[in-house]
Amino acid sequence: MVKRLEAGWWQRLAWVALSWVSLGFLMWVPFLYIGIRRNRASDWFAFGSFVLYEIVTMSWTEILPNQTNRAGLGLIVILTLITATLMLLFGEFDKKTPRQPAYAPAHPAPHPRPYGYPYGR
Repeated sequence: MVKRLEAGWWQRLAWVALSWVSLGFLMWVPFLYIGIRRNRASDWFAFGSFVLYEIVTMSWTEILPNQTNRAGLGLIVILTLITATLMLLFGEFDKKTPRQPAYAPAHPAPHPRPYGYPYGR
């Protein structure tokens, strides 16, 4: 059975806002949520890739010598934020399914003769 994870636009925008307000440090959190809820291999791969991105970026900023020009690192961070935004807005969550109209209960067909009239006249 395929698990669906439906989300409205407000929930999607809230996850995107978390990623941008935290300057990308909490970018992995929405993908952890999606991975736990749907438990698909592709969702866990997305989560793992963003965690790996965080680990590499944090260690890269510490390992590199103190340079005044870190434009390359800033460009990578912005591109990753844009990628996560597009994935969260359009790729990860399923679209809401339209609600089925409630069906009226089936009524028995009316009898041609009333009950209790056994002779058919």
